[in-house]
Amino acid sequence: MGTTSSHLGKDALSEYQELTFLTKQEILLAHNRFTELLPKEDKGIPDVRVPMERMLSLPELKANPFKERICKVFSTSEHKDGSLTFEDFLDLLSAFSDSATMEIKSHYAFRIFDFNDDGTLGHNDLEKLVDCLTGEKDDTRLTRDEMKQLINNILEESDIDKDGTVNLSEFQHVISRSPDFVSSFKIVL
Repeated sequence: MGTTSSHLGKDALSEYQELTFLTKQEILLAHNRFTELLPKEDKGIPDVRVPMERMLSLPELKANPFKERICKVFSTSEHKDGSLTFEDFLDLLSAFSDSATMEIKSHYAFRIFDFNDDGTLGHNDLEKLVDCLTGEKDDTRLTRDEMKQLINNILEESDIDKDGTVNLSEFQHVISRSPDFVSSFKIVL
């Protein structure tokens, strides 16, 4: 699908519409936003990557406590450095769009929360998740006992097979009982 960053052809636009949950207008807007992140010398280079630092300058990501994980999950770089191609960027926007299914949103949310990329949400993943949500400053950080109790509560509620972790299907089961999840899991350009 590789297309140049300076021009989005009609065929590429049609293909992107078919492969994402995005409208033609959303794809064109995404292309403009992506191109704005490129240094002048990189515009027009096929499959160019925008470094994570530049991606994080987008206001939609800047305020998100999971911004670095989001970039790393959607990065197709072999080093998982968080850099994104235009197609990676479209995948990110598609997964966070209002039109994406609950299954897609929960799959990517699970991957974002799986900080060690082992396919489960274990104690360390849940601790990092809570830290991201509560803030890592001393005045907002939970005490060790509060953190332990919260993680035990999460596992009690979510860990159906009682193996000490939350797998994707358990996560999706919990999310299915939360109607606000779909509306809160979005990024709008």
